[in-house]
Amino acid sequence: MPFAQLVIGPPGSGKSTYCDGMHQFMSAIGRKCSVVNLDPANDHTSYPCALDIRDLVTLEEIMADEELGPNGGVLYALEELEHNVEWLQNGLEKLREDYVLFDCPGQVELFTHHSSLRNIFFRIQKLGYRLVALHLTDSYCLTLPSLYVSTLLLSLRSMLQLDLPHLNVLTKIDKISSYGPLPFDLEYYTEVQDLSDMMSHILEENPMMQHPKFEGLNNAVIELVEDFGLVAFETLAVEDKKSMMTLLQAIDRAGGYAFGGAEGANHTVWQVAVRDGMRAMNVRDVQERWIDRKEEFDELERRQMEEEEAKARERPSDIDDSADEDEDDLEAMRRDFPHSGIQVVRRS
Repeated sequence: MPFAQLVIGPPGSGKSTYCDGMHQFMSAIGRKCSVVNLDPANDHTSYPCALDIRDLVTLEEIMADEELGPNGGVLYALEELEHNVEWLQNGLEKLREDYVLFDCPGQVELFTHHSSLRNIFFRIQKLGYRLVALHLTDSYCLTLPSLYVSTLLLSLRSMLQLDLPHLNVLTKIDKISSYGPLPFDLEYYTEVQDLSDMMSHILEENPMMQHPKFEGLNNAVIELVEDFGLVAFETLAVEDKKSMMTLLQAIDRAGGYAFGGAEGANHTVWQVAVRDGMRAMNVRDVQERWIDRKEEFDELERRQMEEEEAKARERPSDIDDSADEDEDDLEAMRRDFPHSGIQVVRRS
């Protein structure tokens, strides 16, 4: 049974960067992974693209032939893919049991109320894929109370629209300290705690919000989000290995990868680690690493990197450095994982 992530989110949230980073990370831990580009406007992918919608239809052709703008062109392209979904199905069959990352367009209409993307996902499900929707949002949204509440609404609407196992992720969390102090600890935002505490900050942000009609609207939005009780956030710093480990563990549990059989495509060093409980970062660790003591941790990592580079220079020059780095990453992960007593058998 193949597994896949559906990477969605507004423009600038880091979807393609995430797909590139996760592809590299999965390769390092021994998990076969392929990336499928579903964005007809993305003509320069940073990752190796196993399947590209631009081989079927391009945004430039649609805009020229149908006299549409960029947003309308992307919607048209996804409708075209929906009508020719056999092209996608045939391409996925060639990937066999690879773990697949779908890099989706950034137009929010596609995952809030337009039906084409959802219908495509359901057709993929019928092929036997276990899907997890990953909704990425730039952590800058935490700096403005009104933007944070808007993000909650967008996340909730996406969850209801797609009707799939779903994780919301605050990306670029390593940049959050550069935006200035937050009114609340990070846990308040990730766990979506009592939103009534946010009201005073919304009023301070914009005096117009003090008008009675806006106060009623804000209260209604907050009550809506709290009544559903669905929205929460993971965090991600895509260049940080431990952050990627923690997020992938959450994705594996949401999609069922962590609970697969003892043999097969998902029986790897990573699988054993998830079963036995990997040392993951919780939100307090993230607060300490990227907000409270960021400079200290940056300096510590810099020193560690210098030590690793010094050791690398001492190695014999006839050894392939790139192969060494991959093996070192995998060996480091093995050391970090608790012993399970299970002998890992890999299948080619």
